[in-house]
Amino acid sequence: MISAGDFRKGITVEMDNVVFTIVDFQHVKPGKGAAFVRTKLKNIMTGGVLEKTFSPTDKLPRAHVETKEMQYLYNDGELYYFMDMETYEQIPLNHSQVEEAIQYVKENSNVIIKFFKGAAFSVEPPNFVELEVTQTEPGFKGDTATGGTKPATLETGAVIQVPLFINIGDHIRVDTRTDEYMERV
Repeated sequence: MISAGDFRKGITVEMDNVVFTIVDFQHVKPGKGAAFVRTKLKNIMTGGVLEKTFSPTDKLPRAHVETKEMQYLYNDGELYYFMDMETYEQIPLNHSQVEEAIQYVKENSNVIIKFFKGAAFSVEPPNFVELEVTQTEPGFKGDTATGGTKPATLETGAVIQVPLFINIGDHIRVDTRTDEYMERV
C-alpha cells in the first residue's frame, strides 16, 4: 500500500481492479480546508488519462509491474513476435500493444516489455535508435537561412522532421521519446 502523500511520477497503483501509472502529481495546501493531492493517472492497458484528487492519507495498493528486455524477431502480418533473451520463449503481441514503439524498432533489436500479472501491456523502444533514411526530398544549397526541416521516412516506416542537409541513405540517430532527429551517424 502506498499513501497519496507519497505519490511520485512513474509509480504504478491499482484502483478499482485497473492499473494506473502516475503521470503527474501535485500536493495542494489551500488557504482554507484540508490539503489534497491532485494527480493525472494513465491507464496502462488502454492509455486513457484520468485526473483524480486524493486526500494525502488515502492508500492504494501498489501494482507490481515486471519489465523484461526482449528481442523483436519478426511480424507475420498480424502479430509481432518477441523473444525472451533468457528463456528463448517467444510471445506474440498484436498491433495495438506495439503501435507506439514499433515505428522505431528493427528486427533483432532489443526492447523493454512491461508485464502485469503475466500479461504484456507495453513495449518501449530504446531511448535512442540509429536508422537509415529511405525517402526524403533533396535539400537545396543555401536553403538553410531559417534552419528549416523537411519530412523524412525511415527504414521502419516512421516519418520525422530532419534538417535540410539529410539525404536518402544517411543514417541518423533519433530520440524515440520525443520523435526528434538528434544527429547524423
